[in-house]
Amino acid sequence: MIKMPYNEIIDKISKEAKISAQEIELKINEKLKQLSGLISKEGAAHIVANELGIKLFEQVSGKLQIKNILAGMRDVETVGKVQQIFEARNFVTKDNREGKVGSLVLADESGSIRIVCWGEQADNLSKIKENDIVKVISGYVRENNGRKEVHLNDRAKFIINPPGETVGEVKTYEKASRKSIKELGENDDNVELLGTVVQVFEPRFFEVCPECNKRARPSEDGFVCETHNKVDPQYSYVLNAVLDDGTETIRAVFFRQQALRLLGKTEQEMLVYKDNLEAFNQVKTDMLGAFVKIIGRTTKNTMFDRLEFMANLVFTDVDPKQEIKQLQEEVSKEETVQEQV
Repeated sequence: MIKMPYNEIIDKISKEAKISAQEIELKINEKLKQLSGLISKEGAAHIVANELGIKLFEQVSGKLQIKNILAGMRDVETVGKVQQIFEARNFVTKDNREGKVGSLVLADESGSIRIVCWGEQADNLSKIKENDIVKVISGYVRENNGRKEVHLNDRAKFIINPPGETVGEVKTYEKASRKSIKELGENDDNVELLGTVVQVFEPRFFEVCPECNKRARPSEDGFVCETHNKVDPQYSYVLNAVLDDGTETIRAVFFRQQALRLLGKTEQEMLVYKDNLEAFNQVKTDMLGAFVKIIGRTTKNTMFDRLEFMANLVFTDVDPKQEIKQLQEEVSKEETVQEQV
């Protein structure tokens, strides 16, 4: 079912029926009383709109502006500029099947939205850069923690810098929200942490297919990819570190590119440790006390019953004095607003 936020329903009724939001709220409350709690506020708003002859949802086809994309829509087509890219990662499902997922933030003149790429669609993330124009076709829309996302599976199309498509000045997309580790909750997304590295663990290396980056499994005569059969594998890796921000500590997980950014290493330098983990001991020592800023999301490690933080972006050139000053300014603004209220 397509879902329109309650405030958007009110706005649409108000504009098309030319009545105030207060009048609409009164009609909705009357409808709630008539139905004795057997319907939600949103449902009552739908009934009021219908009684006033207003269609909340029009039949849509072709390209949509981002602001008009609603949860529950299917076969969505939209175009926007790439604002942020989150590296693809591999995962294993509960039934032991492998998968891959990555995402990007796309924005146009009307707003911004996260595009989630599954399977082979995630391979497109390595082909794009910020401010590229991307057109997606046949996506489906989900709501995640109150935010809309366009998901792309193998039926969808992902077109980079399509001929004839232009995007004007984009509307500023939602920036990551700064939180302390103590404030983190399960499934928090697009969160910014600022902290000090207090522990680094040895990287774990694993074989991947050079074509699709899926895990390559050992066989009798080498390695096999489920898609590309026998392959000469490349290596990917994951690194874990513990961050402390003065409120609590959390284990952060850094896959491939984010691990390189954290350590300031090249791909070639990192692969040296695959056959010589002892050499990594010096890196672990050098990283202690490093001040870093990372953007990502929380996940629940069910085996150890703890929250972990998956890094999507890593910044090591952080000025502690500037960050503290910025934080103090934000706190000061919040206190001023509260005093005015």
